[in-house]
Amino acid sequence: MPRESKAARRARAAAVLEGLRISYPDARTELDFGTPFQLLIATVLSAQATDVSVNAATPALFARYPTPTAMAAATPEQLEPFIRTIGLYRTKARHCVTAARALLERHGGEVPASVAELVALPGVGRKTANVVLSNAFGVPAIAVDTHVGRLARRLGFTKHTDPDKVEQDLQALYPPEDWVFLHHALILHGRRVCVARKPACSACSVAALCPSRAA
Repeated sequence: MPRESKAARRARAAAVLEGLRISYPDARTELDFGTPFQLLIATVLSAQATDVSVNAATPALFARYPTPTAMAAATPEQLEPFIRTIGLYRTKARHCVTAARALLERHGGEVPASVAELVALPGVGRKTANVVLSNAFGVPAIAVDTHVGRLARRLGFTKHTDPDKVEQDLQALYPPEDWVFLHHALILHGRRVCVARKPACSACSVAALCPSRAA
């Protein structure tokens, strides 16, 4: 297969984006939240867990601990019963409480709107920070989870497995105004069509543009 030029890759990337817009015109996060703080906590809980399981647990959790002040006054053990159905719940309970306390101590109880300040919070990595920035504050960001990384590699947009490098490669292909939609659409496509074990290439809206498509 001939090497793809940068111009050809950009054109193909643009065509992929248009195909995703047709398939997922309303793509957005599937996590339920009412405030930036609730989105932060929900995203921390979603690591190695499904959004469905998180959404099932957070209504009761946020009814009891709706704000950083309320959650910071709790102990991790008090949070555990609310999130016991979510994987790694003990570690996540600790992260939620310590993150809430850090918000009070460092940011006056407000969720900061910068990557550097978000990733300094306990339990918050770059993916979580980008989810919060893009969904709570409308800041252009690409949150690279397992789905985004897998699809970016299958589409030939990156060769990397490191999420930060995948993010950089996607940022180089797409303008900032497309970043938020792009990562949401890739996540949905990865969950519904381009799944890990047996991608449904025959049902894929961008299969003709994918170098990894099944023959």
